[in-house]
Amino acid sequence: MPTLDPALGLVLTLSYSALLLPAAWHKARELAVFRAVLEAYRLVPRALLTPASVLLPLAEAGLSVGLFVPASRAACALAIAALLVVYAFAIGWNVAQGRTDLDCGCTGPLERRPVAGWMVTRNVLLAVIVLPAALPWDVRPLLWLDLCSILAALATILLLWLAIDRLLGQVMPRGALFKGSR
Repeated sequence: MPTLDPALGLVLTLSYSALLLPAAWHKARELAVFRAVLEAYRLVPRALLTPASVLLPLAEAGLSVGLFVPASRAACALAIAALLVVYAFAIGWNVAQGRTDLDCGCTGPLERRPVAGWMVTRNVLLAVIVLPAALPWDVRPLLWLDLCSILAALATILLLWLAIDRLLGQVMPRGALFKGSR
C-alpha cells in the first residue's frame, strides 16, 4: 500500500485546518445567521435546521482537529471529502435552479458571498485533494529542511487561496457588471 510523506501530510493537515477551523468559527459565532443560510438553500428539512446549524460547525472543527490524530486521520480525511462534496451539491443544485442570490455561507456573516458555479468546482477539487491524507503516513523523521518546505508550501497555498478566492469571488463578478454597461 502506498504511504504519504509526513511533510506532505502535514501540509494537507495544516491547510485543511486553516480552511475548516475559521469556517466553523464563523458559523458557530453567528448560529442564527448560519441557520438562515441553511434555510435559504431549501435542502434541509425545517425540523432539522437548528440541529444542522449547530452540528455542521462542530463537524468542521472536529474533523479538522481529527486530521492531527493518526488513529482518526483516514476517517476524518474521507469525511471532509464527503462534506465538501455535499457542499458542492448544495451549491450546484441551487445554481442549477437559478438561485444564485444565496449566500454561500463560506465566509461568515461579515462578508456575504453569493453562490456560483465555480464554487462547485472548488469544493470538488478540495474534496479530491484531501484524499491522500487518508493514506498511511511514512514514519521517517522530519528534518529542518522539511519544516522549511512545509512553511513555504503553507505560505504559497494561503496566498494562492486568497488570490483565487478574491479573483473568482469578488473581481470577476464585478467585472461582469461592466460588460452590460457598454
